Amino acid sequence: MTDTLTEAVTATPAAEDLDRLTAATDFLDFEHETVRAFVDKALQGVDRTTADPVDLAVALYYAVRDGVHYEVYGADLSPQGLKASSIIAGGKGFCLHKSVLYAAACRSVGIPARLHYSDVRNHLASDRLRSYIGGDVFFHGLATVYLDGRWLKVTPVFNKLLCRLYGMTPLEFDGRSDSLYHPFDAQGRQSMEFLTDHGDFDDVPYEFVMGNMRRKHPKFLDAEGTGTVSGGSLADEAS
Repeated sequence: MTDTLTEAVTATPAAEDLDRLTAATDFLDFEHETVRAFVDKALQGVDRTTADPVDLAVALYYAVRDGVHYEVYGADLSPQGLKASSIIAGGKGFCLHKSVLYAAACRSVGIPARLHYSDVRNHLASDRLRSYIGGDVFFHGLATVYLDGRWLKVTPVFNKLLCRLYGMTPLEFDGRSDSLYHPFDAQGRQSMEFLTDHGDFDDVPYEFVMGNMRRKHPKFLDAEGTGTVSGGSLADEAS
């Protein structure tokens, strides 16, 4: 784990680190047939042996951003629910899920990837969601990927439909610069600020993630503490 976001971006991994950061893990289970099928569909018609890794990373970004529905309610936060294969099977999730799937997909094509966590102030949540979160500061997950000799911060989270409903411009990714957050919405209002950086992790640090969720957002968790509250839809709550 790196201590700061700056270190994560500028550090050049050693050869053995590159091998480790392209390996499958319990959570980044890209060898699972469900993940392989997802990647195959996203890269249909692409010759992976000759394709630029930047182009692969971009194609996978949009497959995750728009191919997995962004939903905060009824999300599975169990160890099984945070596996890339389970996220695809469920077809929905929020930042914690979509960053896992993106990192797994990138590793499946040989792109080094990690999980990254931060606390952010999000001004575009619904009133109902804020009541569960306990305000507008959220524990947030994204990914970092190693392309063309540098680490990039990548956030394949809000799909186009949700962005339109909340008046946000969809966050794009060109594979050459960060795709980090929406600093402003479509009307020029500030929409997200990064407050605390928790650094990079080679795999999902499950106890760290759930410890943050329990401590910072206890009302957001279900009675079992392994998922988020159900009975809502973030899209329906857009105003």
